[in-house]
Amino acid sequence: MPASIRSVVERLASLRLTVVLLALSMALVIIATLAQVHLGIWAVQEKYFRSFIVFQQLGDSGFAVPCFPGGYLVGGALLINLLCAQFLRFTLNWRNAGLHLTHFGIILLLVGELLTGLLSVESHLTLDTGATLNYAEAAVARELAIVDITDTAADRVWTVPLPRLASHTPIALPGCPLTVLPVRFHPNATLAMRTEAPNAPASGATLGLGDRVVFQPAATTYRPNEENAPTALIELRTAEGALGTMLVSFALDEPQTVTHSGRTYALSLRRSRIYFDFSLTLVEFRHDKYPGTEIPRNFSSQVRLTSADGLEKREVRIFMNNPLRHGGYTFYQSGFQNNDRTSILQVVRNPGWLIPYIACVMSGLGLLLHFGITLGGFLSRRRRATA
Repeated sequence: MPASIRSVVERLASLRLTVVLLALSMALVIIATLAQVHLGIWAVQEKYFRSFIVFQQLGDSGFAVPCFPGGYLVGGALLINLLCAQFLRFTLNWRNAGLHLTHFGIILLLVGELLTGLLSVESHLTLDTGATLNYAEAAVARELAIVDITDTAADRVWTVPLPRLASHTPIALPGCPLTVLPVRFHPNATLAMRTEAPNAPASGATLGLGDRVVFQPAATTYRPNEENAPTALIELRTAEGALGTMLVSFALDEPQTVTHSGRTYALSLRRSRIYFDFSLTLVEFRHDKYPGTEIPRNFSSQVRLTSADGLEKREVRIFMNNPLRHGGYTFYQSGFQNNDRTSILQVVRNPGWLIPYIACVMSGLGLLLHFGITLGGFLSRRRRATA
């Protein structure tokens, strides 16, 4: 290895760098924990842990300045530091087998966390007793859905991710005659009927509810028990020209419709949906309590899983520490509502969910092996000294 390259590798493998990175990791956890009070857990994860640099807004100026290394940067640096140290100090010696196994376990743990941050998706499935669904709804992500409801047998759906509505670029929908042009977008807004706010400025909408609904921009909230209502004013265009403008908002419960060339389209701003190639039916939800008290003892959902082709059909009971795993998804019992007639399942898709378990087992075995070899050597030397 050239001397210049070896010098760089030695610097990257420095123990001082390891200590600094571990200190930065602890500081990042403390700062993010304090920020969770104002931002909430989802925003904290995206801002502090799933980023390379943490930026801080300067008041209301709209400018942001870097203030701290993010989780991806600190974790990536730790991974490089550990790999370089392992490369420099690796010797094929049985006495160091435990240390090598422990290091490989830590490396695997860091890689697993990176894959989880990049690939994992969390959502929720809300099922009423007797209802059947083949999709889950994202906890945070939102989308504009345009559904062709002309045919009663089947719907055709086009979706637009919420961030695209923040731009003023026309959005073409393949296979759909409608083109969406975002006019205005607000991350959060409050809506009211025109009769309730007669002096409010006109929204500018001409389609759907039109100007019967007015809105007022609101500050973005991050509180766990509150939810933002993204609102946008969009213009719908066709090859023949503009159809008009429509106000879409997460605060509206029902879709709005528009007709073009004999076909009817329903538009709504909703939670992003994740569709499965199977469906789940809630057969029964149980809320067991301890006899003579109102203290919950167990929550469980009896669900029927049916594949899209109908060849697989089975019933599974989901309860705490006993999730359903199928098709790459894991379904956990999360909550309930509607007087115990509705079950809420947390749905997680994480391709690397096994990696942390494997990494922890490797690290644990490596430590046991290393301490065992060290203890064996110590006892052997003690016996020789005694003899």
